[in-house]
Amino acid sequence: MKKNALLFAAIMITSAAAMAQTTSRWGITAGANMNNVHFKQQDIVPSKKAWGPQFGLTGEMNFNGIGFGVDGGLLYTLKQGKVNYGDRTMWAAVGAGNETISMHFLDVPIHLKFKYNRLNGLETTFMPLVYVGPQFSFLVGANHRELNTYPPVHVYLDMGLGFELKERVQIRAGYNFSIGQSFHTKLLDENFAKNRTWYANVTWFFK
Repeated sequence: MKKNALLFAAIMITSAAAMAQTTSRWGITAGANMNNVHFKQQDIVPSKKAWGPQFGLTGEMNFNGIGFGVDGGLLYTLKQGKVNYGDRTMWAAVGAGNETISMHFLDVPIHLKFKYNRLNGLETTFMPLVYVGPQFSFLVGANHRELNTYPPVHVYLDMGLGFELKERVQIRAGYNFSIGQSFHTKLLDENFAKNRTWYANVTWFFK
């Protein structure tokens, strides 16, 4: 029992020490994305990229002195893609034309982040960063459900780079892509699309 108590105490002390060496903060994020709905059989359904907005909250926890940290967020993102159903007879016969597919998501990204903070004082003005991690996206709405079926939860691999200004503003550009399927066409069950998205955003941290 004494050994277990000592082990528990050691774990608690270590955890407390680790927490004491971290800083955390929250901020507001806004940006835009350019998405492509990439079909498995691209020649059957032609598609083009389309733009959508993004905004929400981002939280960050940094491990002091070493440059590593983690961040996460809760973001609304509209991902769109232009799909030329009307170019193919099978879809034109049911009244489908050249449509814009719109998917509304609540995104929860979780990143491992590294900031290069050994710039001899310059890091208080400008600090480069990179990040990578999963993103879980919950579908809250989509159009053209008569043509497509959409899974309720999407998983992405998200990555990017950027910089921090004045220890307050982060400007980032990134790319994420579907690990699973973003939607199926109803007329061709084997034909599915995956979102492939470039984006840029700005986060203003409160402290």
